Amino acid sequence: MTSPTIPAETPSAPSQLPADHPLVDGRTTHAPLVRALRGDRPDVTPVWFMRQAGRSLPEYREVRQGVGMLDSCLRPPLAAEITLQPVRRHHVDAAVFFSDIVVPLRLAGVDVDIKPGVGPVMDQPYRTAPDVERLTSRTLDDGALAPIAEAVRLTVAELGDVPLLGFGGAPFTLAAYLVEGRPSRDHLAARTLMHADPETWARLTAWTAELTGRFLRAQVLAGASAVQLFDSWAGSLALADYTAHVAPSSTAALAHVADLRVPGRSPEGDDDGLAAIHFGTGTGHLLPALRDVLDAAGVAHPAVGVDYRTPLDEAAALLADHPRGPVPVQGNIDPALLGAPWPVLEAHVRDVVARGQAAPGHVVNLGHGVPPDTDPTVLTRVVELVHSL
Repeated sequence: MTSPTIPAETPSAPSQLPADHPLVDGRTTHAPLVRALRGDRPDVTPVWFMRQAGRSLPEYREVRQGVGMLDSCLRPPLAAEITLQPVRRHHVDAAVFFSDIVVPLRLAGVDVDIKPGVGPVMDQPYRTAPDVERLTSRTLDDGALAPIAEAVRLTVAELGDVPLLGFGGAPFTLAAYLVEGRPSRDHLAARTLMHADPETWARLTAWTAELTGRFLRAQVLAGASAVQLFDSWAGSLALADYTAHVAPSSTAALAHVADLRVPGRSPEGDDDGLAAIHFGTGTGHLLPALRDVLDAAGVAHPAVGVDYRTPLDEAAALLADHPRGPVPVQGNIDPALLGAPWPVLEAHVRDVVARGQAAPGHVVNLGHGVPPDTDPTVLTRVVELVHSL
């Protein structure tokens, strides 16, 4: 597959969002999710679930019959329908764009597929300098991203005042998949390349940052009201390795949306920027570093997603020591408790909401994704409970 070339530079000059964007025309300006990510406390605490658009819903399984995962992501009407399903069923406060972190790789011409029961599998592991040189010669442009933009437009047209969250995989997680060739428990090959050939590693992560950045920017320009950068595997890294070998590429990816402005939204009357959430699993030791990535990228309204291992009040304390002050948090219901008796789950949800009061803003979510065997009625009850609190 041959694609047109892309400029090497990351967007830097501020750029206004289109006039028909939900943040500009007012549809999502006062949505609870948007307010919470800006450090506000709306009357209703917002809640959505990672992987809410997925296998736990019977309507999802029905529309996906006979259609591969990546094909589902690249058929705009289907991707829009799947994105909307949990909003209709659960009345969550945000839709998250239905996609997969390897979609930008597929759009750039990488031979990748998602194998049932395995996950993303590459045509080969990319572990040497020549491998990475061939890989990074592939490019991604707006034409290749057209199905993504169209799916977002279709979704936003149906959402009304419910905001859409843009979705993107962090450069490290994409790079780890490429180096390993498939999912890995310890990401040993990726971490080896990081230290054995830091120049090749930097080239690879700069390329994955460019892909993810363009992927996110296409979603925002088409109507997403905020974004979340998922770093599924960053928890496998020591803080020093994350800071030296991963943070720069995540910063570069987020910079692709940090320049986008909502005219006249700030108290000073200047153009106001976007909210972005940075989330990783097993990243309790990296939470301030995740926040610093958002800061370095120039994100106007940074928020940090917290997995189920770190209580939110402890996370808020870790994130409070910063010149700009504390940041909003997102999380962190333990997905395992979705299968527990309701009194157990209810007590846990109440505790999560109470601990979230330690931060300036709180978006309730899971501390990871919805398990595929979750009873959908349980998620609906959780939403109702959070809204009642």
